[in-house]
Amino acid sequence: MLKEFTKGIIKENPVLVLALGLCPTLAVSTTAYNGIGMGIAVIFVLTMSNLIVSLIRKTVPKRIRIPIFITVIASFVTIVKLVMAGYTPGLSKQLGIFVPLIVVNCIILGRAEAFASKRGVLPSILDGLGMGIGFTIVLFLMGTVREIIGSGTFTIGFPMLFGPVTINVMGAGYPPALMLILPPGGFMTLGVFLWLKQLLSKN
Repeated sequence: MLKEFTKGIIKENPVLVLALGLCPTLAVSTTAYNGIGMGIAVIFVLTMSNLIVSLIRKTVPKRIRIPIFITVIASFVTIVKLVMAGYTPGLSKQLGIFVPLIVVNCIILGRAEAFASKRGVLPSILDGLGMGIGFTIVLFLMGTVREIIGSGTFTIGFPMLFGPVTINVMGAGYPPALMLILPPGGFMTLGVFLWLKQLLSKN
């Protein structure tokens, strides 16, 4: 059971190994706080949708399984969107369209189809948690690197608990490398992370 949880964090990380969910990864990882916010949303939707899909897997007709899975996922995305808009409106505005687009995030639909629809409840929950945490770690690390180098600040917080708090870590005289917080910077940062993952995997 532990293997089902840990595989998504390193061995089968959805971003660095499976190359899934790259669109939100590149778009929202401009700050560490945004990365945490999107990551928590994905963890919730992924875990809960895996749970429900696993519970109904034996009763779902194969021909219409994908529309049913999407309906399940969309229900949890709606919950996340409403809660985020009500309790963290600033974060909701920052993440924008990428919260509703969790419905078609290939990580979530992929795990529902490839794993939860074929496995029991507990393994499916652990798989969802592991994959979601692995996704969140990458978003947080990319957001940290891009924000510190790109603007000289570090924004930390945990949605609905505290923050966001922005700290000027590079000092007033730091010339920010604005490229890092722009879309090309997202691609460059992701490329470095993929290279590091491959380098570490060989050792």
